[in-house]
Amino acid sequence: MGPPWPHADPGGHGTMGPPWPCTDPGGHRAMGPPWPHADLGGHGTMGPPCPCADPGGHRDIRNTVGNIPMEWYQDFPHIGYNLDGKKIYKPIRNKDELDMFLEKMENPDYWRTVQDKMTGADIKLTDEQVDLVHRLQRGQFGDVHFDPYEPAVDFFTHEVMIHPVTNRPADKRSFIPSLIEKEKVSKLVHAIKMGWIKPRKPKDDTPTYYDLWAHEDPNSILGRHKMHVPAPKMKLPGHEESYNPPPEYLLSEEEKLAWEQQEPAERKLNFVPQQFRCLRAVPAYSRFIHERFERCLDLYLCPRQRKMRVNVDPEDLIPKLPKPRDLQPFPTTQALVYRGHTSLVRCLSISPSGQWLVSGSDDCTVRFWEVCTARCMKTLPVGGVVKSVAWNPNPTICLVAICVEQSVLLVNPCLGDKLLYGATDQVLESYVPPEEERVQPVQWVTATPEEHSKGIRLVVQHSKAVKQVTWHGKGDYFASVVADNSNMQVLIHQTSKRWSQNPFRKSKGLVQCVLFHPIRPYFFVATQRYVRVYNLLKQELTKKLMSNCKWVSSMAIHPGGDNIICGSYDSKLAWFDLDLSTRPYQLLRHHKKALRSVAFHKHYPLFASGSDDGTVIVCHGMVYNDLLQNPLLVPVKVLKGHAITLDLGVLDVLFHPTQPWVFSSGADGTIRLYT
Repeated sequence: MGPPWPHADPGGHGTMGPPWPCTDPGGHRAMGPPWPHADLGGHGTMGPPCPCADPGGHRDIRNTVGNIPMEWYQDFPHIGYNLDGKKIYKPIRNKDELDMFLEKMENPDYWRTVQDKMTGADIKLTDEQVDLVHRLQRGQFGDVHFDPYEPAVDFFTHEVMIHPVTNRPADKRSFIPSLIEKEKVSKLVHAIKMGWIKPRKPKDDTPTYYDLWAHEDPNSILGRHKMHVPAPKMKLPGHEESYNPPPEYLLSEEEKLAWEQQEPAERKLNFVPQQFRCLRAVPAYSRFIHERFERCLDLYLCPRQRKMRVNVDPEDLIPKLPKPRDLQPFPTTQALVYRGHTSLVRCLSISPSGQWLVSGSDDCTVRFWEVCTARCMKTLPVGGVVKSVAWNPNPTICLVAICVEQSVLLVNPCLGDKLLYGATDQVLESYVPPEEERVQPVQWVTATPEEHSKGIRLVVQHSKAVKQVTWHGKGDYFASVVADNSNMQVLIHQTSKRWSQNPFRKSKGLVQCVLFHPIRPYFFVATQRYVRVYNLLKQELTKKLMSNCKWVSSMAIHPGGDNIICGSYDSKLAWFDLDLSTRPYQLLRHHKKALRSVAFHKHYPLFASGSDDGTVIVCHGMVYNDLLQNPLLVPVKVLKGHAITLDLGVLDVLFHPTQPWVFSSGADGTIRLYT
């Protein structure tokens, strides 16, 4: 009889054929070597013991932990206990990827080294074990000596026997329907009826088609290819390209000669028109392939781009500005008219307290007004056209600088607090002249008793006509601008020492106006096209601002000191952010005619501009402390009232120091207060 199927007898006690090698863990069978790992102790009678049993070959460090999952020990430093109950520690395994790679490269036995899960040690497989693995990988039997092709023994003969081996009658259950199945089927039928089981839907095998471009617009160019740029069309051939052109298109001998002598790029036609009597007589076109190639090159190299037209509502492009009523307070109505001057009022200035107003006119007088009542408190005849007036910004000094022809008059108006203007006289009289005379560009002259009675205290005599005067914020220094084109245009004077100096060595252009910075030691000089910012301490040019205007007329500086505005005769107002750029942050073109004057308010975010069109435009100009936020400029009110005289409108604008009021002086000889 043949051997049983190797797995049939787990104990391996069959009479014939060796057992499947893994079957006898004890390895006590007498035939065939045991599976190498089966007998950990290696006590089998045949075949070598398992190499992992005793790596040292001397000590018995068999893992006595038993047949348990080894992952129970994975978080512990040991892997079991020996017979004495001492811990068997895992070998130290601290190799990283690099060490493993180096070992793989350098160790010739790396490929046959495996880790034993029971002891955690690395074991080098013997040749027999490697052989066994190879056999199992090929699907052969583990045992070398096992022959799977032994001759078969025919247990049953092919002749039919008289007595069958089994003659048992068939079971009753083989021909009665099963009751259990009947019960199951009835349950399933009930579940289907109740809707608990949904029968499978039959699969629809008909293929589904759908239009890939159905949602595309069929009217667009080539429908589906949205970004398709059609090739430019070629020019259609004219009469001269016909094989039988009209005679006026044929070239004469002179024209042919001229055509041949021309450069190919200059020729009007790139061929000579020819006449053939019929279409059969036309020869093949010699340059056909060349021209096709050129055309393909044109199409392939021609950079074409579709211009995307953005549908934008023009209203959305206008910046969303706040409503003027949200930006109150600002002057809206004309409150007072100061009448008295008989000619155009060129200049205005206001006392630091906001109680008194001074105006200079072409009628050769300077008038002092009370702001609240429009009453003229004092008229000072000066004997010449008044170009500029400036009230000292220091509240403890009562002094007004007035430009008349070639002099600057320092006048004490003797208005208001008697102690204040008395103290001012005392300060001026306490001056002690220096021992040695210093060379100065101007002359300081003390007023005569007659002038003193009018209020004039000092006269600073210049060499040319003076057109502007402005005070420093502390009230001791003032600067004057002379109508000249030399380097003597701008002079800086110190009142307490009666000392003047010329800050510039050479002329930078025609100076229009100058200003002192309200906080820092900077000096602004506006020429026709530029505004130069000088550092007075370092005595150097800090910035040069491009006004983008043809002719600057006036300039004002924000009380914070980081923004300035310039008015110009070409009816533009330029706002500069000094931290941002040397070019204007914004150009406002609200006026129809030339701007004569611009002004900032000291406390409110307001600025105003007066123009020859007879209007004063008040704008909200908010400057934020956040450097990343740009100033907000909103025109809020157009103030009208001045009559245009001799083509001149508003000549000067000025804000009240504390209230949101604006003063304007005009060519009609009036001063108006808007509140």
